[in-house]
Amino acid sequence: MQIRESKIVDVESGANVVVITPSNLYGCVLGDDVFVGPFCEIQDKVRVGARTRIQSHSFICSLVEIGQDCFIGHGVMFVNDLFSEGGPADSKTKWRATKIGDKVSIGSNATILPVSICDNVVIGAGSVVTKDITTSGFYAGNPARLLRGMEQR
Repeated sequence: MQIRESKIVDVESGANVVVITPSNLYGCVLGDDVFVGPFCEIQDKVRVGARTRIQSHSFICSLVEIGQDCFIGHGVMFVNDLFSEGGPADSKTKWRATKIGDKVSIGSNATILPVSICDNVVIGAGSVVTKDITTSGFYAGNPARLLRGMEQR
């Protein structure tokens, strides 16, 4: 049996970054004032913008870019492999990227497939985002759909 402990390795971070352990971070970039809660994994080739908060038990896989001033709730899962051939991709070249804009809030236990999400979006807890979001607003459901725009507060 092999036992490996979680680690923080090869992380480029800005000023005032806080990471609560245990967490597993490697090969990622964290902007100024980022907070990462416990029991998170942030893989290589991930970029997290300034002042973004990532709550506990979240998984951010390779090829995810998160903008500034975002909130990632507890247990949010990002996906980069769509199992398009009936199982896990046989090569990392088949993985797809995700881009999250600025001021995006993602509720607890949401799942984010490889998509682009524009600025100023709220994703409801438990939602599954399967398609690009190009209009600011509030989204929820499986698959996530627009509930209302930001101007309708």
